[in-house]
Amino acid sequence: MSENQNPETSPSSKVGVYVCYCGGNISDQVDVEKVCAQVSKVQGVVVARSNMFMCSDPGQELIIEDLKNGVVDRVVVASCSPSLHETTFRQALVRAGVNPYVYEHANLREQVSWVHHGEEATEKATRLVAAAAAKARMLNPLKPIRVEAKPHAVIIGGGVSGLKTALELAERGIAATILEKSPFLGGQVANLDTLAPTGEPVAEVLTELIGAVLRHPAITVHTCAQVEGFEGYVGNFKLTVGKAPPAGSEFDDRLERAGRSGKGLGEYIPFAGVMPTAIPAARKEVVLEAGVVVLATGFRTYQPRQGEYGYGEFPEVVTLSQFIRGMAENPSPGDTLMWQGRPIKRLAMIHCVGSRQIPGVHEESEGGYLNEYCSRTCCGAMLYAANRIRESHPKTHILDFYRDIRTYGRGQEELYTQAAKNRVLFFRFEAGEEPHISKNAGGTHPLLVKVRDVLTFGEEIEAPVDLVVLAVGQEATNIADLVEKMKIPLGADRFLQEVHPKLRPVELPPAGMLLAGNCQAPFDVGESCSTASSAAVKASAILVRGYVELDPFVAEVDLSKCQGTGACVEACLADGALTMVDMEVDGQKVQRAKVNPALCLGCGACVAVCPANAINIQGWTLKQYEAMVDMIVSDDYLEGA
Repeated sequence: MSENQNPETSPSSKVGVYVCYCGGNISDQVDVEKVCAQVSKVQGVVVARSNMFMCSDPGQELIIEDLKNGVVDRVVVASCSPSLHETTFRQALVRAGVNPYVYEHANLREQVSWVHHGEEATEKATRLVAAAAAKARMLNPLKPIRVEAKPHAVIIGGGVSGLKTALELAERGIAATILEKSPFLGGQVANLDTLAPTGEPVAEVLTELIGAVLRHPAITVHTCAQVEGFEGYVGNFKLTVGKAPPAGSEFDDRLERAGRSGKGLGEYIPFAGVMPTAIPAARKEVVLEAGVVVLATGFRTYQPRQGEYGYGEFPEVVTLSQFIRGMAENPSPGDTLMWQGRPIKRLAMIHCVGSRQIPGVHEESEGGYLNEYCSRTCCGAMLYAANRIRESHPKTHILDFYRDIRTYGRGQEELYTQAAKNRVLFFRFEAGEEPHISKNAGGTHPLLVKVRDVLTFGEEIEAPVDLVVLAVGQEATNIADLVEKMKIPLGADRFLQEVHPKLRPVELPPAGMLLAGNCQAPFDVGESCSTASSAAVKASAILVRGYVELDPFVAEVDLSKCQGTGACVEACLADGALTMVDMEVDGQKVQRAKVNPALCLGCGACVAVCPANAINIQGWTLKQYEAMVDMIVSDDYLEGA
């Protein structure tokens, strides 16, 4: 048995308990001082202190000083969820020169004060803290698991965020490979002509970024590439990549544009991107090994249903992306905007198409889901387009129909202010009462927009228009194959789900897997680049040392007890974490269970099925569980007992 285990033979421990008021989040329901007084009676507890914010520097100093002075050698913190501050307190132990794994956490916010009130809240809090102290007495110092890391990163996706991640990694001396399923680099940004709100030309931005990527010797780019096989763990991932000519019609438009452009490899093609290499003539396979994998799979724009706001029924109804491309390809020189050879004197813009959908109000997609989130970038993009039209074509009048205007971010609110100065006429509608588009029979304008305007106290408006532009939102790219292969989580919005939006915003639950850009949520280009930089920093922190240290809360087999039944392997939830290996015991060849700690989830499924009790989870042994349960059911430390 390793030195990390054997809690039943641990020496007598001095446990310090530190209870947090959480600024009232806990103390509004839990009598914190009473909890401290009661748990101080628990065997092994030598100190019980409280603080308004235990996670603050003064709160952490309480713990550090007690450890440095030898007052305590085991720590229990009773505060909010461990997912928020467990790492914070472990690092406090490290700063005190103590092993970070002689620490136990009790959750008094989510598990107590947010669900209980009064005396029952205080009693439950006391029992949870007492149970944590009982376990803490049996904790032994553990060693983190060290895994060698290959100094190479694979980035899946060749849009702006993927390109930015690869470039920043390469500039830090780390080799990076970009995998892009299309023949082009540039992603969705290539479908624009300028960036809102700055007006920067997309051609210049992408040409500079992609050029830097293609010139860098540490970056390899594979286009027409898709991940077909995936295995391994942080530091040692293995990806099988298939490269083949693009099939189907997904990229036909871009390929057609490339053929007409007369531009060669490495040159920017408007509304297509950059084709860095020739399309493969036949399928081939590439095997890549990497220390980290970054998902930068981007997004897709919402495709309106047939008939939604008249889309697909009337040629005068287009999406914003179609409108942007049409204006760029066929610029209008006069005071009136021209669209497909027709003057546009009145143009309607409709917000929130495919975003902020409400169950029971909006129609579900074929897959049975709704986009209940705000896509965040649509309002700014729509207002930016409106300003361009009004300033270039002052005889084209714009009617803007919105539920809410959400122009967040630097320089975005100014777009709304400028639109008002440019005499864009705004109408506000309520959810479920969206504008209705119909043919304008007998009118000079082909379409008629009907809506009940909230700004005029519910007045019914009928507006004849020449063109309707729909501000379609962002949807998650369909990467079900990657989700299944990599065992990564999706949120309710079908975007990839980070571990924690504040503390670990670009990390996926499997160690060594990171997020960049709009595969995580609707972002603008600036935010996508920020997440790419964050992913690059996280990846660098993993790879630059050449090894990774993982928490040691994994299964450990006591070979003296193992009978080789294989029940643990059958119950294991992680492929490859437990295997049966041949070995010799007392001159006989037998099979025994072996743990790969880098793959083990620490879930305990193997512990539950082992008939010989030969497996324990380090830091969560059966003896420790028993001690916690005994303390929960005990009344010896309660007042009046």
